[in-house]
Amino acid sequence: MADLNHYIGNDLTVSNTGDLDVASGTLEGQQRVLRRLLTNPTDYIWHPDYGAAVPAEVGADGDQLRIQGVIRSQIFNEAAVSETPDPEITITAVSTGISSMIQYTDSTTGEAASISFDIDR
Repeated sequence: MADLNHYIGNDLTVSNTGDLDVASGTLEGQQRVLRRLLTNPTDYIWHPDYGAAVPAEVGADGDQLRIQGVIRSQIFNEAAVSETPDPEITITAVSTGISSMIQYTDSTTGEAASISFDIDR
């Protein structure tokens, strides 16, 4: 069953027919990974262990390595992410916070997938 097409922090999207749009395949996996990384644990009342709280790590000492570790520890909790080859996670400091690029192999299609996001301090 496909998820609603929804990027965390944005509105739901509408299909060409006016219905709520759905995401499947690689897009669904990308949205799930992004949602996990940007959600704080305990934000989902019925799943208090869900979420990586990456935004909370921005601005702390050694934040680039810590953020990379948090992402690596959480990304495999999503079935869409293949464990081999190992995902490439790049964290770059920018003047307003951090920029993150994650490249991984989609476990359902076997094709390369990527996610990028910025977090301001």
